[in-house]
Amino acid sequence: MKAAFVTITAGLMAALPLAAQSVEEFPTKPMTYIIPFNAGGESDVSARFQQSEWENVTGQQVVIQYQPGAGGAQAWSQLNSIAGDGYTVMGINLPHTVLQPLAGSVGYATEDLTPVHYFHYTPDAIFVRQDSEFETLEQLVEYAKENPGMVTLAGSGSNSSNELANTVFNQEAGVTTTYVPFSGTGPSITAVLGGQTTGGFNYATSGIAQGDELRMLAVAAEERMPAFPDVPTFTELGYDIVGGAYRGVAVPDSTPEELRQRISDIVSEINAQPAFIEKMEAGGFVLADIGYDEMDEFVAGKVEEYTAGAQALGIIE
Repeated sequence: MKAAFVTITAGLMAALPLAAQSVEEFPTKPMTYIIPFNAGGESDVSARFQQSEWENVTGQQVVIQYQPGAGGAQAWSQLNSIAGDGYTVMGINLPHTVLQPLAGSVGYATEDLTPVHYFHYTPDAIFVRQDSEFETLEQLVEYAKENPGMVTLAGSGSNSSNELANTVFNQEAGVTTTYVPFSGTGPSITAVLGGQTTGGFNYATSGIAQGDELRMLAVAAEERMPAFPDVPTFTELGYDIVGGAYRGVAVPDSTPEELRQRISDIVSEINAQPAFIEKMEAGGFVLADIGYDEMDEFVAGKVEEYTAGAQALGIIE
């Protein structure tokens, strides 16, 4: 009888919901971190930086998997089909997750997604190959004015921050360029380096990743970035372009509230690790720390901002 009692008790304990156990002990096994883009882009790089700190903070490893497709929409449309036990999280991006549903059916709505923490953003920037004939943004603008539609700029997907920045640039500069969407930053930068496009409207971090192979003509930051002190901002050059992509972590909508907060706290703690801060800043990322308790207000503000952007893109009237 005693052995049977022990067996039954162990079974009941295993069946107890996490809320009945200690949330502070979560996680007690390795976690899976899904990146909805190809390897090599900013979402991947920043997640890799997190990965190296994850075990230090939680005592457990996190395994990164890739699920690229449709500029992230393929993975986001499947997020809520994953078990909400906290052991699978997914990278999430703004403005992608606002602009994509506005543009049409992508298998999810903005409000279907459950971001728990946004931990950085990357400003948009215009790049050309180092051997490009264009040494300044003004040279590129002049050529684009003389050759409407001939300047092609690769970017990380349709209805992304890159495409929005490209559209605003066309309006501000009075030019017509052709935006070429790819399935992530990695493939779009490959296109620029391979000469498939004139240049790219990518993220500032690509300037670190590619070193001397790329030339950054302007960056959409509020002020010059420490990693790129010689690169002017669009504002300096007379163009009202400030913006970029926010990246964070999301969970399935079935994930309990206490686990959502716990995962947010983990990401926030990783954000405070000196080694992580050093890597991110050296890589051209701008750290943010927008936690789960701030998420509703933050997302609401971004929905309003990017809905206006969707009008500029012609997604909505």
